[in-house]
Amino acid sequence: MYVDSHCHLGFPELHGRVAEIRAAMAAARVSRALCICTSLEEFPRVHALALAHDNLWATVGVHPDAEDAAEPQRDDLVARARLPRVVGIGETGLDYYRLNGRSLADMEWQRARFRTHIEAARETGLPLVVHTRSASDDTLALLREQGGSALRGVFHCFTETLDVARAAVALGFYVSFSGILTFRNADALREVARWVPLERCLVETDAPYLAPVPYRGKINSPAYVPQVAAALAQVKRMPVEEVARATSTNFETLFKVPALAGEEICR
Repeated sequence: MYVDSHCHLGFPELHGRVAEIRAAMAAARVSRALCICTSLEEFPRVHALALAHDNLWATVGVHPDAEDAAEPQRDDLVARARLPRVVGIGETGLDYYRLNGRSLADMEWQRARFRTHIEAARETGLPLVVHTRSASDDTLALLREQGGSALRGVFHCFTETLDVARAAVALGFYVSFSGILTFRNADALREVARWVPLERCLVETDAPYLAPVPYRGKINSPAYVPQVAAALAQVKRMPVEEVARATSTNFETLFKVPALAGEEICR
């Protein structure tokens, strides 16, 4: 019934617990999850998870904050993107949160990396999984300049302003909400979530990070995505089942992932 559109099951906190996590997902009616790649070094582990389990899929990308990771070339991304069960390019984008004394001009290496991912998305036709933190102006500018209407994708773990959400939706992108939506001090984000059209919403955990209330402070899990959906349903004043159906359909539409056999029964 629910889909976690962004989690990191390849990370050490979760990788050794995949059987346990999948059992918890089933108990929580979380039917599918997208395993996000953050480096070329990590990709074989993430891809193996998707190949081994019929309700997991993978992306390929290098996180904007991964300074020590191998720098991807377009052909590196395209070749991996064409492997079975790889459905997206990313996590990619821009992150200026930790400049560590550097100027924005010094972050050209991040912008060049983002351009490489955009080129790979254009060539493969796969959606971009976009991370942006303290960098929304440049993120939007690069998407407009490099991709235009040919691009599609999602702004994951959204924490930006309503103006940024409006711009993302205008570009044809989806907006994904995480456990932050349940935090007591997230009123501004809840206002954004109230505005974003339901047909452009996704829900995610970003596990192992950002566990929603009442699990805040614990290691996050895809099994907790129903709490995010419940928070989104509350701000939109609609039944959680409607949010679950819509966000699952949106996931299928964006990533071209079919519904699992028998899933219509629980819809």
